[in-house]
Amino acid sequence: MNSTKLIHIFNVGKLPYLESLNLQKFISTQIIQNTWNYKNVLILTEHYPVYTIGIRTKNYTIEDENKLRNLGAEFIKTNRGGLITFHGPGQLVAYPIINLKNFKQGVRWYVNSIERTIINLCHKYELNATTTTDTGVWINDRKICAIGIHVSRYVTMHGLALNCNTDLSWFNHIVPCGIEDKEVTSLSKECKRDIQINDVIPELIASFSTIFESKTILVNQEQVDEIKKNSLEK
Repeated sequence: MNSTKLIHIFNVGKLPYLESLNLQKFISTQIIQNTWNYKNVLILTEHYPVYTIGIRTKNYTIEDENKLRNLGAEFIKTNRGGLITFHGPGQLVAYPIINLKNFKQGVRWYVNSIERTIINLCHKYELNATTTTDTGVWINDRKICAIGIHVSRYVTMHGLALNCNTDLSWFNHIVPCGIEDKEVTSLSKECKRDIQINDVIPELIASFSTIFESKTILVNQEQVDEIKKNSLEK
């Protein structure tokens, strides 16, 4: 196995969105500058309720922001692609921080590979997931996974959000990803049983490893905690 295609897994547990963003920025800087041994990282996390918007804000006003904050969620602007979405408990969020040069591929391949990763995972739950002309992964016309990325100097940030047993009512207050007249769904809803994040994590790692043709290594918690601490100090 080519060592440049090793993917180190950082399972960081539940984090506030801005802490995860700081962690992404810290890790991406290290990878861009080639200053540590981790060539590619996959962050796995879960967020407290937060609405995020990408670089295409679609004219969200202060009133809109306050309305969403009054629901008990944060509202944060980011540099990812895509429009507004929700992150919260019961949703497995994965942030691949990988150097596309290590895979000798480009952005289109990368997005396609993320989609295939989730489609492959859904097949393990006997769900017929597909892509459409709209971004993300879908079960018929119901979005089960949102995707939004940012790439700088061939290194990726942001990633995917897979609804496991998410409270889907949070999505009722927005037009998710700016797509009208479409539903949002979850693994639990589609499978008609409770499927928790910890149940899905091993399946996601295995699917990611298969699709990206990479070996994955779980980084121990002590190292992860130290890197989290360093990211907050920068």
